[in-house]
Amino acid sequence: NNLEKMMIKLYSTSWCPYCRNAKRLLSDRGLEFEDINIEDKGWSRDDLFEVTGGRTVPQIIINDKNIGGYDDLLILDKAGNLDT
Repeated sequence: NNLEKMMIKLYSTSWCPYCRNAKRLLSDRGLEFEDINIEDKGWSRDDLFEVTGGRTVPQIIINDKNIGGYDDLLILDKAGNLDT
């Protein structure tokens, strides 16, 4: 198996429906991810921007590359790029 394991971080809030959808999609694909709740960390949108380059949630990082939010994750999935 020469597939490299994807390292996924998902920056989220507890109230965000797109965050829940992104987590569900990743779980449905059998992908492990680190869920980082910015509220629990006490982060502002500026703090989120400093770390990810984006101010909205979710911010999804795959192998240290920001792929964007839920809509961007859907595009990757439809293209078959989330297959394990």
